[in-house]
Amino acid sequence: MIRSFAALAWNGFREARRNRVTLVVAAFAVALLVSGMLLTSSAVAALERVLADVGLGSMSLSLSLLAVFLSSGLLSREIERRTIFLVVSKPVSRGRFLLARQAGNMITLTALLAAMSLLFWGQHVLYGYSATQPMVASVGGLWFELFLLSSLGLCLSSFAGQLTSGVVAIAVYLAGHLSADLYRLAAHAGSPGVQWLGKAAYYLLPNLEKVNFRGQATYNIPVEASAFWGGAAYALGYSAVLLGLGVIIFNRRDFK
Repeated sequence: MIRSFAALAWNGFREARRNRVTLVVAAFAVALLVSGMLLTSSAVAALERVLADVGLGSMSLSLSLLAVFLSSGLLSREIERRTIFLVVSKPVSRGRFLLARQAGNMITLTALLAAMSLLFWGQHVLYGYSATQPMVASVGGLWFELFLLSSLGLCLSSFAGQLTSGVVAIAVYLAGHLSADLYRLAAHAGSPGVQWLGKAAYYLLPNLEKVNFRGQATYNIPVEASAFWGGAAYALGYSAVLLGLGVIIFNRRDFK
């Protein structure tokens, strides 16, 4: 069982590595990181903050979009290429297949995140700065955010096409970072229906700000261990629910 799971995960990683979009997004992130150097001439007084803000922001945006792309179209591509029939015809459960694909996506995203983080910290060393605790916490929080987004994309792709899954996942990503603002706006609305809708959206949608520590990294504000691990537990728990729903739906799906 472990051998088949590892084989499926590694195959998913190889497919993602061959995908040109992975290279394009990685190049995009590198370009944004380099742009931080170009901004130093106009922001010398706040050089460290500019480097942290631009670097972490570019990593978050590019990798989040890549996580959505890789996961939202994964199952639909397998169905279109008819390779899913080869898998389900073998003694491999659909649940194991989906979880292995999640593992393959995370191997790809983790490798890219590690490479971008090394470049990011190398940029800081070049200008005489060092990696701070909030920066490390921000990169760690981003990993958990990517895990949640990948789980969301896989759950959506278990019953919807690539375009629909991608659009919904991006909408949830944006709403997840604005959920607290949406809650406050809804609370000040005059309509009880709008207030109820805002509260429902706040509790149902993933609150991605729980694992977002980029603001602390920019201003070098220490991240408490309870806040970091609380956000990590929240992201993993939400991801487990999404993957569980994805497995249930995927098991009941008819490919004929």
